Amino acid sequence: MPREVCNAGIIGVGAYLPDRVLTNDELQKMVDTNDQWIRTRSGIKERRIASPELATSDLAVIAGERALADAGVAPEELGLIIVATNTPDTIFPATACLVQDRLGAVKAAAFDLAAGCTGFVYALATGSQFITSGTYKKVLVIGAECLSRIVNWEDRKTCVLFGDGAGAVVLSPVPAGNGILSFTLRSDGSKGQLLSVPAGGSRQPATRETVDQKLHTIHMDGQEVFKFAVRVMGKAALEVLAAAGLNRSDIDYFIPHQANIRIIESAAKRLNLSMDKVLVNLDRYGNTSTASIPLALTEAVQDGRIKQGDHIVMVGFGAGLTWGATVIKWGSPA
Repeated sequence: MPREVCNAGIIGVGAYLPDRVLTNDELQKMVDTNDQWIRTRSGIKERRIASPELATSDLAVIAGERALADAGVAPEELGLIIVATNTPDTIFPATACLVQDRLGAVKAAAFDLAAGCTGFVYALATGSQFITSGTYKKVLVIGAECLSRIVNWEDRKTCVLFGDGAGAVVLSPVPAGNGILSFTLRSDGSKGQLLSVPAGGSRQPATRETVDQKLHTIHMDGQEVFKFAVRVMGKAALEVLAAAGLNRSDIDYFIPHQANIRIIESAAKRLNLSMDKVLVNLDRYGNTSTASIPLALTEAVQDGRIKQGDHIVMVGFGAGLTWGATVIKWGSPA
């Protein structure tokens, strides 16, 4: 008998943010910058910074626990855990394996996914395939970052942008017509040098020189990344809407990667969306990379903004260069 086809949908959300708040006023005591300069160029007012004893897996575990509790799913029910991150605890083992152990998800496979700030969208699309294929019934997808560990605190162009945090979702079968309706994943490796951490891998292993030259920190051509993001965000959103048979007017909420308010406003304009339909937490958390979309989603679900039947478009872009989008119809489990 053929297997009944179902969609993958989100049945639980969770998030974690460190307690430490780093404001623009504090940053101007550390580097040559000021509140107006930061807010005008990025829209950021403050960001969260993980305490020294915390690593990415610690943030991911808390967000994952909260998502499982929200979904009413026990850890041993999980078939798979995917952690999207650019700041793993170690090169190996995978941060997802550390999370799997601490959650007590004894039956779950686990792996990390690296796709820059687009990582959560990539992980969501990947996890959904295991649901729709019938391989697993419950998948935990986490976007988690400790970006404060890889920024150059002397570089005002980058250190003002990033923050730490984690967001998680539980995927499960949902009735056809609900859940993830479509997605697109893209990349352009020819522009990879525009946003990178040059050293620490097999190309430039760690040496005294690479550390002294701060090659283990984020290097970014901000202007070129800005132009790239403005070009791809709206286009990717329109692609997934068309694939799902929807129009711009069908969007109830737009959740973009939280990198820059001007990029977000440009994408909203292309989609003919008023800003009250755009979820923004950039001002409070900065750019949390893979965590930014699930953090915004969790807040909107928990405060009641997102309701049954809403169409939600999520779009990310980041190092690689990568970009991707998905459209979801918020619905109940199958």
